[in-house]
Amino acid sequence: MKKEPAIRELLHSHNLRTTSCRQGILDILGNSSEALTEQDIKTQLDSQHDRTTVYRSFKTLIDNNLIHKIVVDNNLVKYALNPKWYSQHDHVHFYCKQCDKLVCIESEQQAGIPLPEGFSASETEIIIKGTCKTCTE
Repeated sequence: MKKEPAIRELLHSHNLRTTSCRQGILDILGNSSEALTEQDIKTQLDSQHDRTTVYRSFKTLIDNNLIHKIVVDNNLVKYALNPKWYSQHDHVHFYCKQCDKLVCIESEQQAGIPLPEGFSASETEIIIKGTCKTCTE
């Protein structure tokens, strides 16, 4: 994914301090073509960050819509940058059951489903599970 604005500018535009942990998480996700587990990210982060700092950084980035948390099932949670550099819109994820790869599917079409009259959705999470192109070949 292209990093249009610099990480520092991005954090500043959301009124957040630039910390090495926040910057590290955003850099790692920005350089990844797929969603990553918390452990994947921690492994790549500088070891100077304790568990609490990492947890708080994840929470801050999620709360400010810079990254999103994707719950595949009870045992698998992954993180990715929000699409279109953090604009809020619903989108679909594809999860490969063979290699555990999870990717955001960016589309101009909305992922929403028509709701009955009087219902109002605040967010939509759709995960399509199957086999990716690499595992199919």
